[in-house]
Amino acid sequence: MNLATVAPERKTRSRVSEADALAMYRECSIHELGRRAHEVTLALHPERYRTYVVDRNINYANYCTAKCIFCNFKADPPGVDTGRKDLPNGYVLSFAEIGRKIEELIAIGGTQVLMQGGLVPGDMLPFTWYLDLLRFIKREYPGIHIHAFSPPEVFAFEQEFRMPVRDVLLRLREAGLDSIPGGGGEILVDRVRDKIGIGKTRTDEYLYVCREAHRIGMKTSITMMFGHIETIAERIEHLRLIRELQDETGGFTAFICWTFQPGDTPLGRMRQFSPDYDGEPDGKHLMLADANEYLKMLALSRAYLDNIAHVQSSWVTQGPKIGQLALFFGANDMGSVMMEENVVSAAGTTYRLDEGQIRRLIVDAGWEARKRNFYYEVID
Repeated sequence: MNLATVAPERKTRSRVSEADALAMYRECSIHELGRRAHEVTLALHPERYRTYVVDRNINYANYCTAKCIFCNFKADPPGVDTGRKDLPNGYVLSFAEIGRKIEELIAIGGTQVLMQGGLVPGDMLPFTWYLDLLRFIKREYPGIHIHAFSPPEVFAFEQEFRMPVRDVLLRLREAGLDSIPGGGGEILVDRVRDKIGIGKTRTDEYLYVCREAHRIGMKTSITMMFGHIETIAERIEHLRLIRELQDETGGFTAFICWTFQPGDTPLGRMRQFSPDYDGEPDGKHLMLADANEYLKMLALSRAYLDNIAHVQSSWVTQGPKIGQLALFFGANDMGSVMMEENVVSAAGTTYRLDEGQIRRLIVDAGWEARKRNFYYEVID
């Protein structure tokens, strides 16, 4: 018997409420949460395959005015001093360098690029630079899907270039932008964001960008980074806001969650860190999330986000075996081959898988492995 494709028992289910989700987290075993999530996944995705995408992260610049204490990737722009002495040197990639990276991606069968940078001051990179970059990629590599500029970046464009978000998005789309990644979501609760992401979008600003993108017909993904100073109730509030916006717009293609990677980041060195604290995350202690916690939240998210079709595994932060196990805890997609990754690895996590290894993980779990595009259309 192939447990991967055993059809779930058909039942009529009412929607999981916030109180239900909190009770499930506190009262259900990890095995029960996994069972419930897997039933939902099989109901949504009864097909005999699980998917992945071949893409490349291209971080076009690392200069950033935000003061996120969970990040070791950023560099202070000239004239900006965040007081950190542990930051790398700043850079902006040339179009030629970006082109070489895309050519390497195409050579291994890649179909999309995920481009994100820091919040770069407008006097360093004018808006025309971004438009010219998109036009360059579409002209030279017309078959590549451009998944770029997270909501915090787009909101920063509004602020730097004094242009409404809607106009920013329309001009980016006209120049070649296809979709927007959900990076920078962290936890969509201002108490948390005001502590760990100073100078970045607040909750309503982040959701505003997503809403405006959806309103013009542009799809986005959506993310959550947990396992730091948030409470369980705040994680569920994050899920509630996502589900409500999806009810309104239907614009999210996929949900991706991962655990905070402390490395040598300022947040990882927090004095409130209590490795022996064994209570529920309370918003006061730094509560790092292990693989068990990752699988619990992944399963809970799949059960709660009933209106988002796809959930990705985060093997990039969890490693290949937990990434594979995620296919039984709510994920129907192994995410990206991710030919290049710089942000998570800057915090010290450096898992790498090639396409053959991802396919093997899917097959060994009992499914066929199929390559997809951004819209989850099978392309092999």
